[in-house]
Amino acid sequence: MRLLVIEDESKLADYLHKGLSENGYVVDVARDGIEGRHLATQGEYDLLLLDLMLPGIDGFSVLKAVRAQGNTPVLMLTARDKVEDRVRGLQDGADDYLVKPFAFSELLARVGALLRRGAATTGAAHAPTQLRLADLEVDLVSRKVHRADKRLDLTAKEFSLLSLLLRRGGQILSRTTLAEQVWDMNFDSDTNVVEVAVRRLRAKLDDPFTPKLLHTVRGMGYVLEERQ
Repeated sequence: MRLLVIEDESKLADYLHKGLSENGYVVDVARDGIEGRHLATQGEYDLLLLDLMLPGIDGFSVLKAVRAQGNTPVLMLTARDKVEDRVRGLQDGADDYLVKPFAFSELLARVGALLRRGAATTGAAHAPTQLRLADLEVDLVSRKVHRADKRLDLTAKEFSLLSLLLRRGGQILSRTTLAEQVWDMNFDSDTNVVEVAVRRLRAKLDDPFTPKLLHTVRGMGYVLEERQ
């Protein structure tokens, strides 16, 4: 699941980026309203976390632009706690509203609820939430993984790695791509974080089962596919 955080407070934006990433989401951050509007209307996101008080243009303007284009779920984050502000945000198309300061556990629960709601209303043809390959089944919303009807216990990063490979089924993904998409980091040839994660994922995904699904393509990267 790919999320966009539009928040100008640097500490909060970094905190949300870190916390959501650690829970397996791919997260982009915009730090003003103009950049946020651009990313929200030009990119493909499963959920927006949108602050109201933004430089450039405010959150209400960003929300209107998003709603003019589609139905991406929007969770508004703001220090404003006036009833009229909450009403206006919901009337303009926000799906939920969370007043600062908030507990991260509550935000995480609301994010999960909105993603489940969005999956139910948009339908699988628009945004698949159930991915399958051979006897592997991945639920992107509940974040559960089964192979041959056996539950696999994956870490947040292992889940993100698997879901990315599965979304790109049959496509070879380089270590650079995986580092950028899963860890949000520039690839460093001296870092073996990708290889370690792939090895751990393979031990859970492939070692107890046949056929093998996660393959290394020498000099190119990794691919998830069923081979004859």
